[in-house]
Order: sequence, then structure tokens, then C-alpha cells
Amino acid sequence: MLPGFDERGLLPPGDYELTLDALRESLLVVGPGAGSPLWDASWRRRLVDNLAVMVEQLWTVGISDIYIDGSFAEDKDHPNDIDGYFVCDLQHLASGRLQRELNLLDPEKCWTWDPSSRLPYLGYAKRQLPMWHRYRVEMYPHYGQLAGIRDKFGNELEFPSAFRTSRRDGAPRGIIKIRRTS
Repeated sequence: MLPGFDERGLLPPGDYELTLDALRESLLVVGPGAGSPLWDASWRRRLVDNLAVMVEQLWTVGISDIYIDGSFAEDKDHPNDIDGYFVCDLQHLASGRLQRELNLLDPEKCWTWDPSSRLPYLGYAKRQLPMWHRYRVEMYPHYGQLAGIRDKFGNELEFPSAFRTSRRDGAPRGIIKIRRTS
């Protein structure tokens, strides 16, 4: 079970393990209660359905540690997307094998992190990866590298730390770990 959002609209600090089914029934999809008439549960359900496709592909290639957050894990009526990362072996990634295996499973062949593959999207300043255009989910591999995100002191963070910190004010926040079964 997930706790409610804190006063800043974030999940309290911690790792919360949920199956995809539990995620669909959680406050992140159904909403925090009657006080949120603009909560877009159908859009959030669609995001989770898209996430499920990608998570199944990751599980198929042997990835088990998958984490999500971003505005989806906040008290935001209509998040733009789901952000996440997964833990993988550097050699599996660096050899290109991981990307090839994932693209063999994905009909859109959208698994890439090549900056040159980013495409514009109307109304967005930042170009988006093909996976975002198809699924509105961005999943990044983590093998111990820095994330390009800095803390309030200017130190670059690894994905596990960066994803557990609010980009707004650097405050600690919760994250969801996708669990395969209950």
C-alpha cells in the first residue's frame, strides 16, 4: 500500500514495491480522493498500460529491478509521462545486446538512448526519445553511472539518488519499484 501524498504533493521518502495490478489500483491512478475533481485517472491508467508493455519486455530480457517516478508519482492531475530506470549489467548494455533484445520484442523498435534519435514534440522544448513518443514512458538503464542530475549542492547524482529527490526543491521523495508478482 502507498501512503498519501505529503504536503508538497510527493510520496513520502521510501521505496514502495507494487505489482502492475496494484499500481493500477493505487492512488497514483485512481487519485487521492474526492478532493481532486480534475484527476485524470483514465490518462494515468493508459500510462500504466503503456508502462506494462515496456516492463514485460524488460522482464523478458532478464531485467528485474525497475523503478518509476516523475510527475506520475506526484499529486499532479495530468502528468506528462512516466519516468523510470532499471538496473542492468554494463556489458549487456555497452555491447548493444540489451537494446537489440528489447527491440526484437517491441513492435515499434523504440528502445534507444541515442541523443540523435530524439524527436521534437509540439509544445515541448525538449526533444523526446522514440519510447516517449510511442509510450509516453522514458526508461533509462542504470549500471552505476551518474544521471546528469545535480543535488542542491551541485553534486551529480546516480539514478537511484536522483530519482528519490524532488527536482523542484531537492527534497527527498518516494519511488515505486515494480514487483513481478504479489
